[in-house]
Amino acid sequence: QVQLVESGGGLVQAGGSLRLSCAHSGRTFSSVAMGWFRHAPGKARDFVAAINWNGGSRYYADSVKRRFTVSRDNAKNTVYLQMNSLKPEDTAIYYCAARGAFMISALPYDYNYWGQGTQVTVSS
Repeated sequence: QVQLVESGGGLVQAGGSLRLSCAHSGRTFSSVAMGWFRHAPGKARDFVAAINWNGGSRYYADSVKRRFTVSRDNAKNTVYLQMNSLKPEDTAIYYCAARGAFMISALPYDYNYWGQGTQVTVSS
């Protein structure tokens, strides 16, 4: 059983930055794709970013391109989401998710494991 634990959320002013981390407990981390999703009140869960097994392929939602960067450290079993130029509309609970495959996906149902989420609040 894989456990994912996010950290790094918090309250930040518009224009600020945060870096989220997600620690993966399993032995398969270095061979699977990872994704970040977010869920804002009253809205559906949205895809944010994904990274393939070795970091060679990354994919972003249009709303976060050029502001967010997804990366991973396979030696530390950790995936990161660097968020810059944050906007109030980025306010949401952010979740990391792990696939059972090495290729990236933007579809929530392609992911087998989910973290508990971390709150990001951006004030105007």
